[in-house]
Amino acid sequence: MTAERSHAMRVNIKHSGKTHPVEVDPSKPVSTFKDAIYQVTGVPTERMKVMIKGVLKDDADLSKLGLKPDQNITVVGTAGPLPSAPTQQITFLEDMDQDAVALAEGNPPGLVNLGQTCYLNSTLQALKTIPQLNVALDTFSSSSTSPESKITNSLKNLFSGLNQTADPVPPFSVLTNLRLMAPQFAETDNAGRYSQQDADEAWTQLLSALKMGLGSSSGADGPIDKMMGLELTSKLQCAEAPEEPSTTSKERHLKLQCNISISTNFLLSGILDSLNQQIEKTSPSLGRMAVYNSESRLSRLPQNLVVHMVRFYWRRDIQKKAKIMRKVKFPLQLDTIDLATEEVRSQIQPVNSAVKQILKERDDRAKIIKRNAGKATSDDATKEVDIRREERQKVEGLVKEKGIDGETNVSGMYELYAMVTHKGASADSGHYIGWTRKESEVPVASGEEEWYKFDDDKVSVVTADKILSMDGGGEDSVAYILLYR
Repeated sequence: MTAERSHAMRVNIKHSGKTHPVEVDPSKPVSTFKDAIYQVTGVPTERMKVMIKGVLKDDADLSKLGLKPDQNITVVGTAGPLPSAPTQQITFLEDMDQDAVALAEGNPPGLVNLGQTCYLNSTLQALKTIPQLNVALDTFSSSSTSPESKITNSLKNLFSGLNQTADPVPPFSVLTNLRLMAPQFAETDNAGRYSQQDADEAWTQLLSALKMGLGSSSGADGPIDKMMGLELTSKLQCAEAPEEPSTTSKERHLKLQCNISISTNFLLSGILDSLNQQIEKTSPSLGRMAVYNSESRLSRLPQNLVVHMVRFYWRRDIQKKAKIMRKVKFPLQLDTIDLATEEVRSQIQPVNSAVKQILKERDDRAKIIKRNAGKATSDDATKEVDIRREERQKVEGLVKEKGIDGETNVSGMYELYAMVTHKGASADSGHYIGWTRKESEVPVASGEEEWYKFDDDKVSVVTADKILSMDGGGEDSVAYILLYR
C-alpha cells in the first residue's frame, strides 16, 4: 500500500476552458483515473476522451505513459446526462454567429450589464485573473458585517459562481455592496437611470475593500499588499540650493500611473514622467518657497503590477472629465528594471537576464510548432511541462543565491494578462470592455497569443494584434487599466 501511494501525483485536467487538479496513481487502472476526472468535470466516463499521446484507451497502462506532476491533460466530452437525439437542426461552427461560437468553444462566462455597469463588469473580469486573489478569496471567512467584508464575500461568491457555469452571471451582490460602501456608484441622471462610472475608481474602491476585508488596512502584511503592493523610494533635492541635503522617503501604492502629455509615445516614458516630478515647498536653507526635483523608483516589485493610463482630466470650461486620445504604445512583455532603484536593479539583474533568455527560447519553441502546421501534440505539452520545471528550478536557484524576496517579482519582467479599455470621448459616457489572456498548454510566440474579450455578457476570442491596436488615437476602445504579472 505504501509503495502504491508513493506513485500518486497531481495533474491538471483542462475541460471546457477550466482547469481542475486531479490525483492520479499510475499503478491503478484507467477506469479509476476516469472516475476521478468525472468527479470534477461531470463528464460520464462512457463519453470521455482523455488526451494523453492520443486518446487514452481503457486498457492502457498508465505507468508506461510517462505522466509528470502538474502535467496538463485535455479532456473532451459533454458533462451531464447522455444526450438525446437533436430536436433542432444541427448548426455547424462556420455557420454560427460570434456569440454562438463563443458558447460552443467553452469560453468563460461573461457578466450581465445591470444598467450602465460595464465599468464594473470589465474590472471584475480583470481582477479574476489574479491567481493569488482567487486563493485568498477561497479561504476567506468572516462574520463581520462591515461594507468591506460584505464586498469581499460577494466577490468570493461571484468568482466561485463564474467557475461553475458557462452562462452569464449578474453581479447583483457586488454591485449592491459597492454602492453601499461608495454612494457615488449609486448616482443617477435626470431620468432616474444609474450613471456611467469610472472603471479606475471602481478598481480602486474594490481593492481598498479587499485590502481591509482580507486582513490588513495598513502596512505590507495583508494579502493584497503582498500580491499587488509596490513600494516607491523617493529622493527630494532642492533645485535652487543644490548644497541643501536631499531627503528620502518610502511610500506604498497598489498601482503605477502613466501620465500622458503631448510628448508621450510609450508606456515606460509615461510612467517615468509620473515618477519624475517638480514640486514647490519651503526650503529650510533658503527660508522661502523653492522648486524641488522629486525622483521616485521602485524599491519593491509586486507580483501583479497595475498601470493606470491617466486618460481623463477635469475641464473647467465644460465642467466634466475629458479624455486624452493620444496614441501611447504598450508592450505585451514589460521590462521594469529601469524603473527600479539601483539596489533592486543590481540584485535582480542576473534573474532579469535569465528570464529574458527563457522567454526568447519559448518564442523559438512556439515558432517551431507553428512551422509544423501549427499543430501541438500531447507530446509537445508533456515536453513543455518538463522544460518549464527546469526553467523554474534555474530561476529559483538564482533567486536564492541573490537573496531576493520570493513574494515579489524576482526578475523585473512582466507579461500582460488583463486589460480594461474605454470607448468614447469622456469618462461619464462610452463603454468599458475587459480583456484577459487565454492560457495555453504549449508555448505561443509573444504577439500571437489569444485573448478573451468580455463585452459584458458577450464573450469572444481575439488575437494579440487586436490588444496592441488599442493604444489610442481615436474614440474607439483604448487601453485604460493594464494588469501585468
